[in-house]
Amino acid sequence: MLPIDKLESLVSRFRELEELLCEAEVIADTKRYTALRREHAELGLLTAAYGRFKVVETQIADDRAALADPDLREMAEEELPVLEVERGELEKRIEVLLLPSDPNDARNTIVEIRSGTGGEEAALFAADLFRMYSRFAERAGWKVEILSTSEASGGGLKELVCAVTGDRVYSRMRFEGGVHRVQRVPATESQGRIHTSTATVAVLPEADEVDVEIDEKDLEISIAASGGPGGQGVNTTNSAVQLLHRPSGLIVKCQDERSQIKNKAKAMKVLRARLLEREQDAAHAAEAAERKSMVGSGDRSEKIRTYNYPQNRVTDHRIGLTLHKLDQVVNGDLEELFTALRSHHTATLMEQQGRTIV
Repeated sequence: MLPIDKLESLVSRFRELEELLCEAEVIADTKRYTALRREHAELGLLTAAYGRFKVVETQIADDRAALADPDLREMAEEELPVLEVERGELEKRIEVLLLPSDPNDARNTIVEIRSGTGGEEAALFAADLFRMYSRFAERAGWKVEILSTSEASGGGLKELVCAVTGDRVYSRMRFEGGVHRVQRVPATESQGRIHTSTATVAVLPEADEVDVEIDEKDLEISIAASGGPGGQGVNTTNSAVQLLHRPSGLIVKCQDERSQIKNKAKAMKVLRARLLEREQDAAHAAEAAERKSMVGSGDRSEKIRTYNYPQNRVTDHRIGLTLHKLDQVVNGDLEELFTALRSHHTATLMEQQGRTIV
């Protein structure tokens, strides 16, 4: 049974937000406007689903009444089963939308990929992960902007930081954080032995300037010549920017652009995301055990997935899902994995609230 009173209250709040977002005073207050806009977007999905639910309820009532009319009975008997199925689906969708939402879900994302154990093979695997996410982003209509890279001598990546922007990026990428493991025969392996290597992925919600205020006086800014492996294509101008945020001790370096200004802007974007993550982790420390039980904590020390090339197999260890289509997954076909992870997360939340999804 849906909580009708609560739904009506949330719909009223949605209408109130529509009016507030048109007020000049609210528009002038960037921080408040951003927060209200996010709340409006979240309630919009619920309002639309509940609005359709009420329409279907009315149609069902009309058709049931029409069963007594010989002229309308046949049409009503055809419509009722379809409407009742739709009503059931809407009830499930509304129950899911009523679950506590992560305020970061609508945000864009900073993704950090680093090679782990395995030397050059780990660096190549890190590059493969970036290619995989880039291809998925292209399918989803997202934009990927590289903020910082550090290449390995063998052609892979020691580290890559990128910004992914688009529709609800964090809500779909959020469960990718952790240790990714690959099992395959490296190109340099002469005896055909399978090697195991790892790479780590961190997924951070992108912070707006209004979310994290950084005082320039708290920054130590260093400028140096950019560097890279092999000396080829390396920018030798003094444009690399390193930021040290003294209060937190966080250090961010960006060197991909030939402009100090652009490198500093990119470094600030990464720094804000890391500071926001630190603030939110501290605020939610009491909920850490609960969050870990959902789909893992996303901790970078936690092995979350194995990519086995000889068996064309990918296994997500958190939900026990194995797919025998690794060739498609590494080419960006991540939808089945992402859907399964979100469904597991939602089912766990529903169970914790005493409800189940059939």
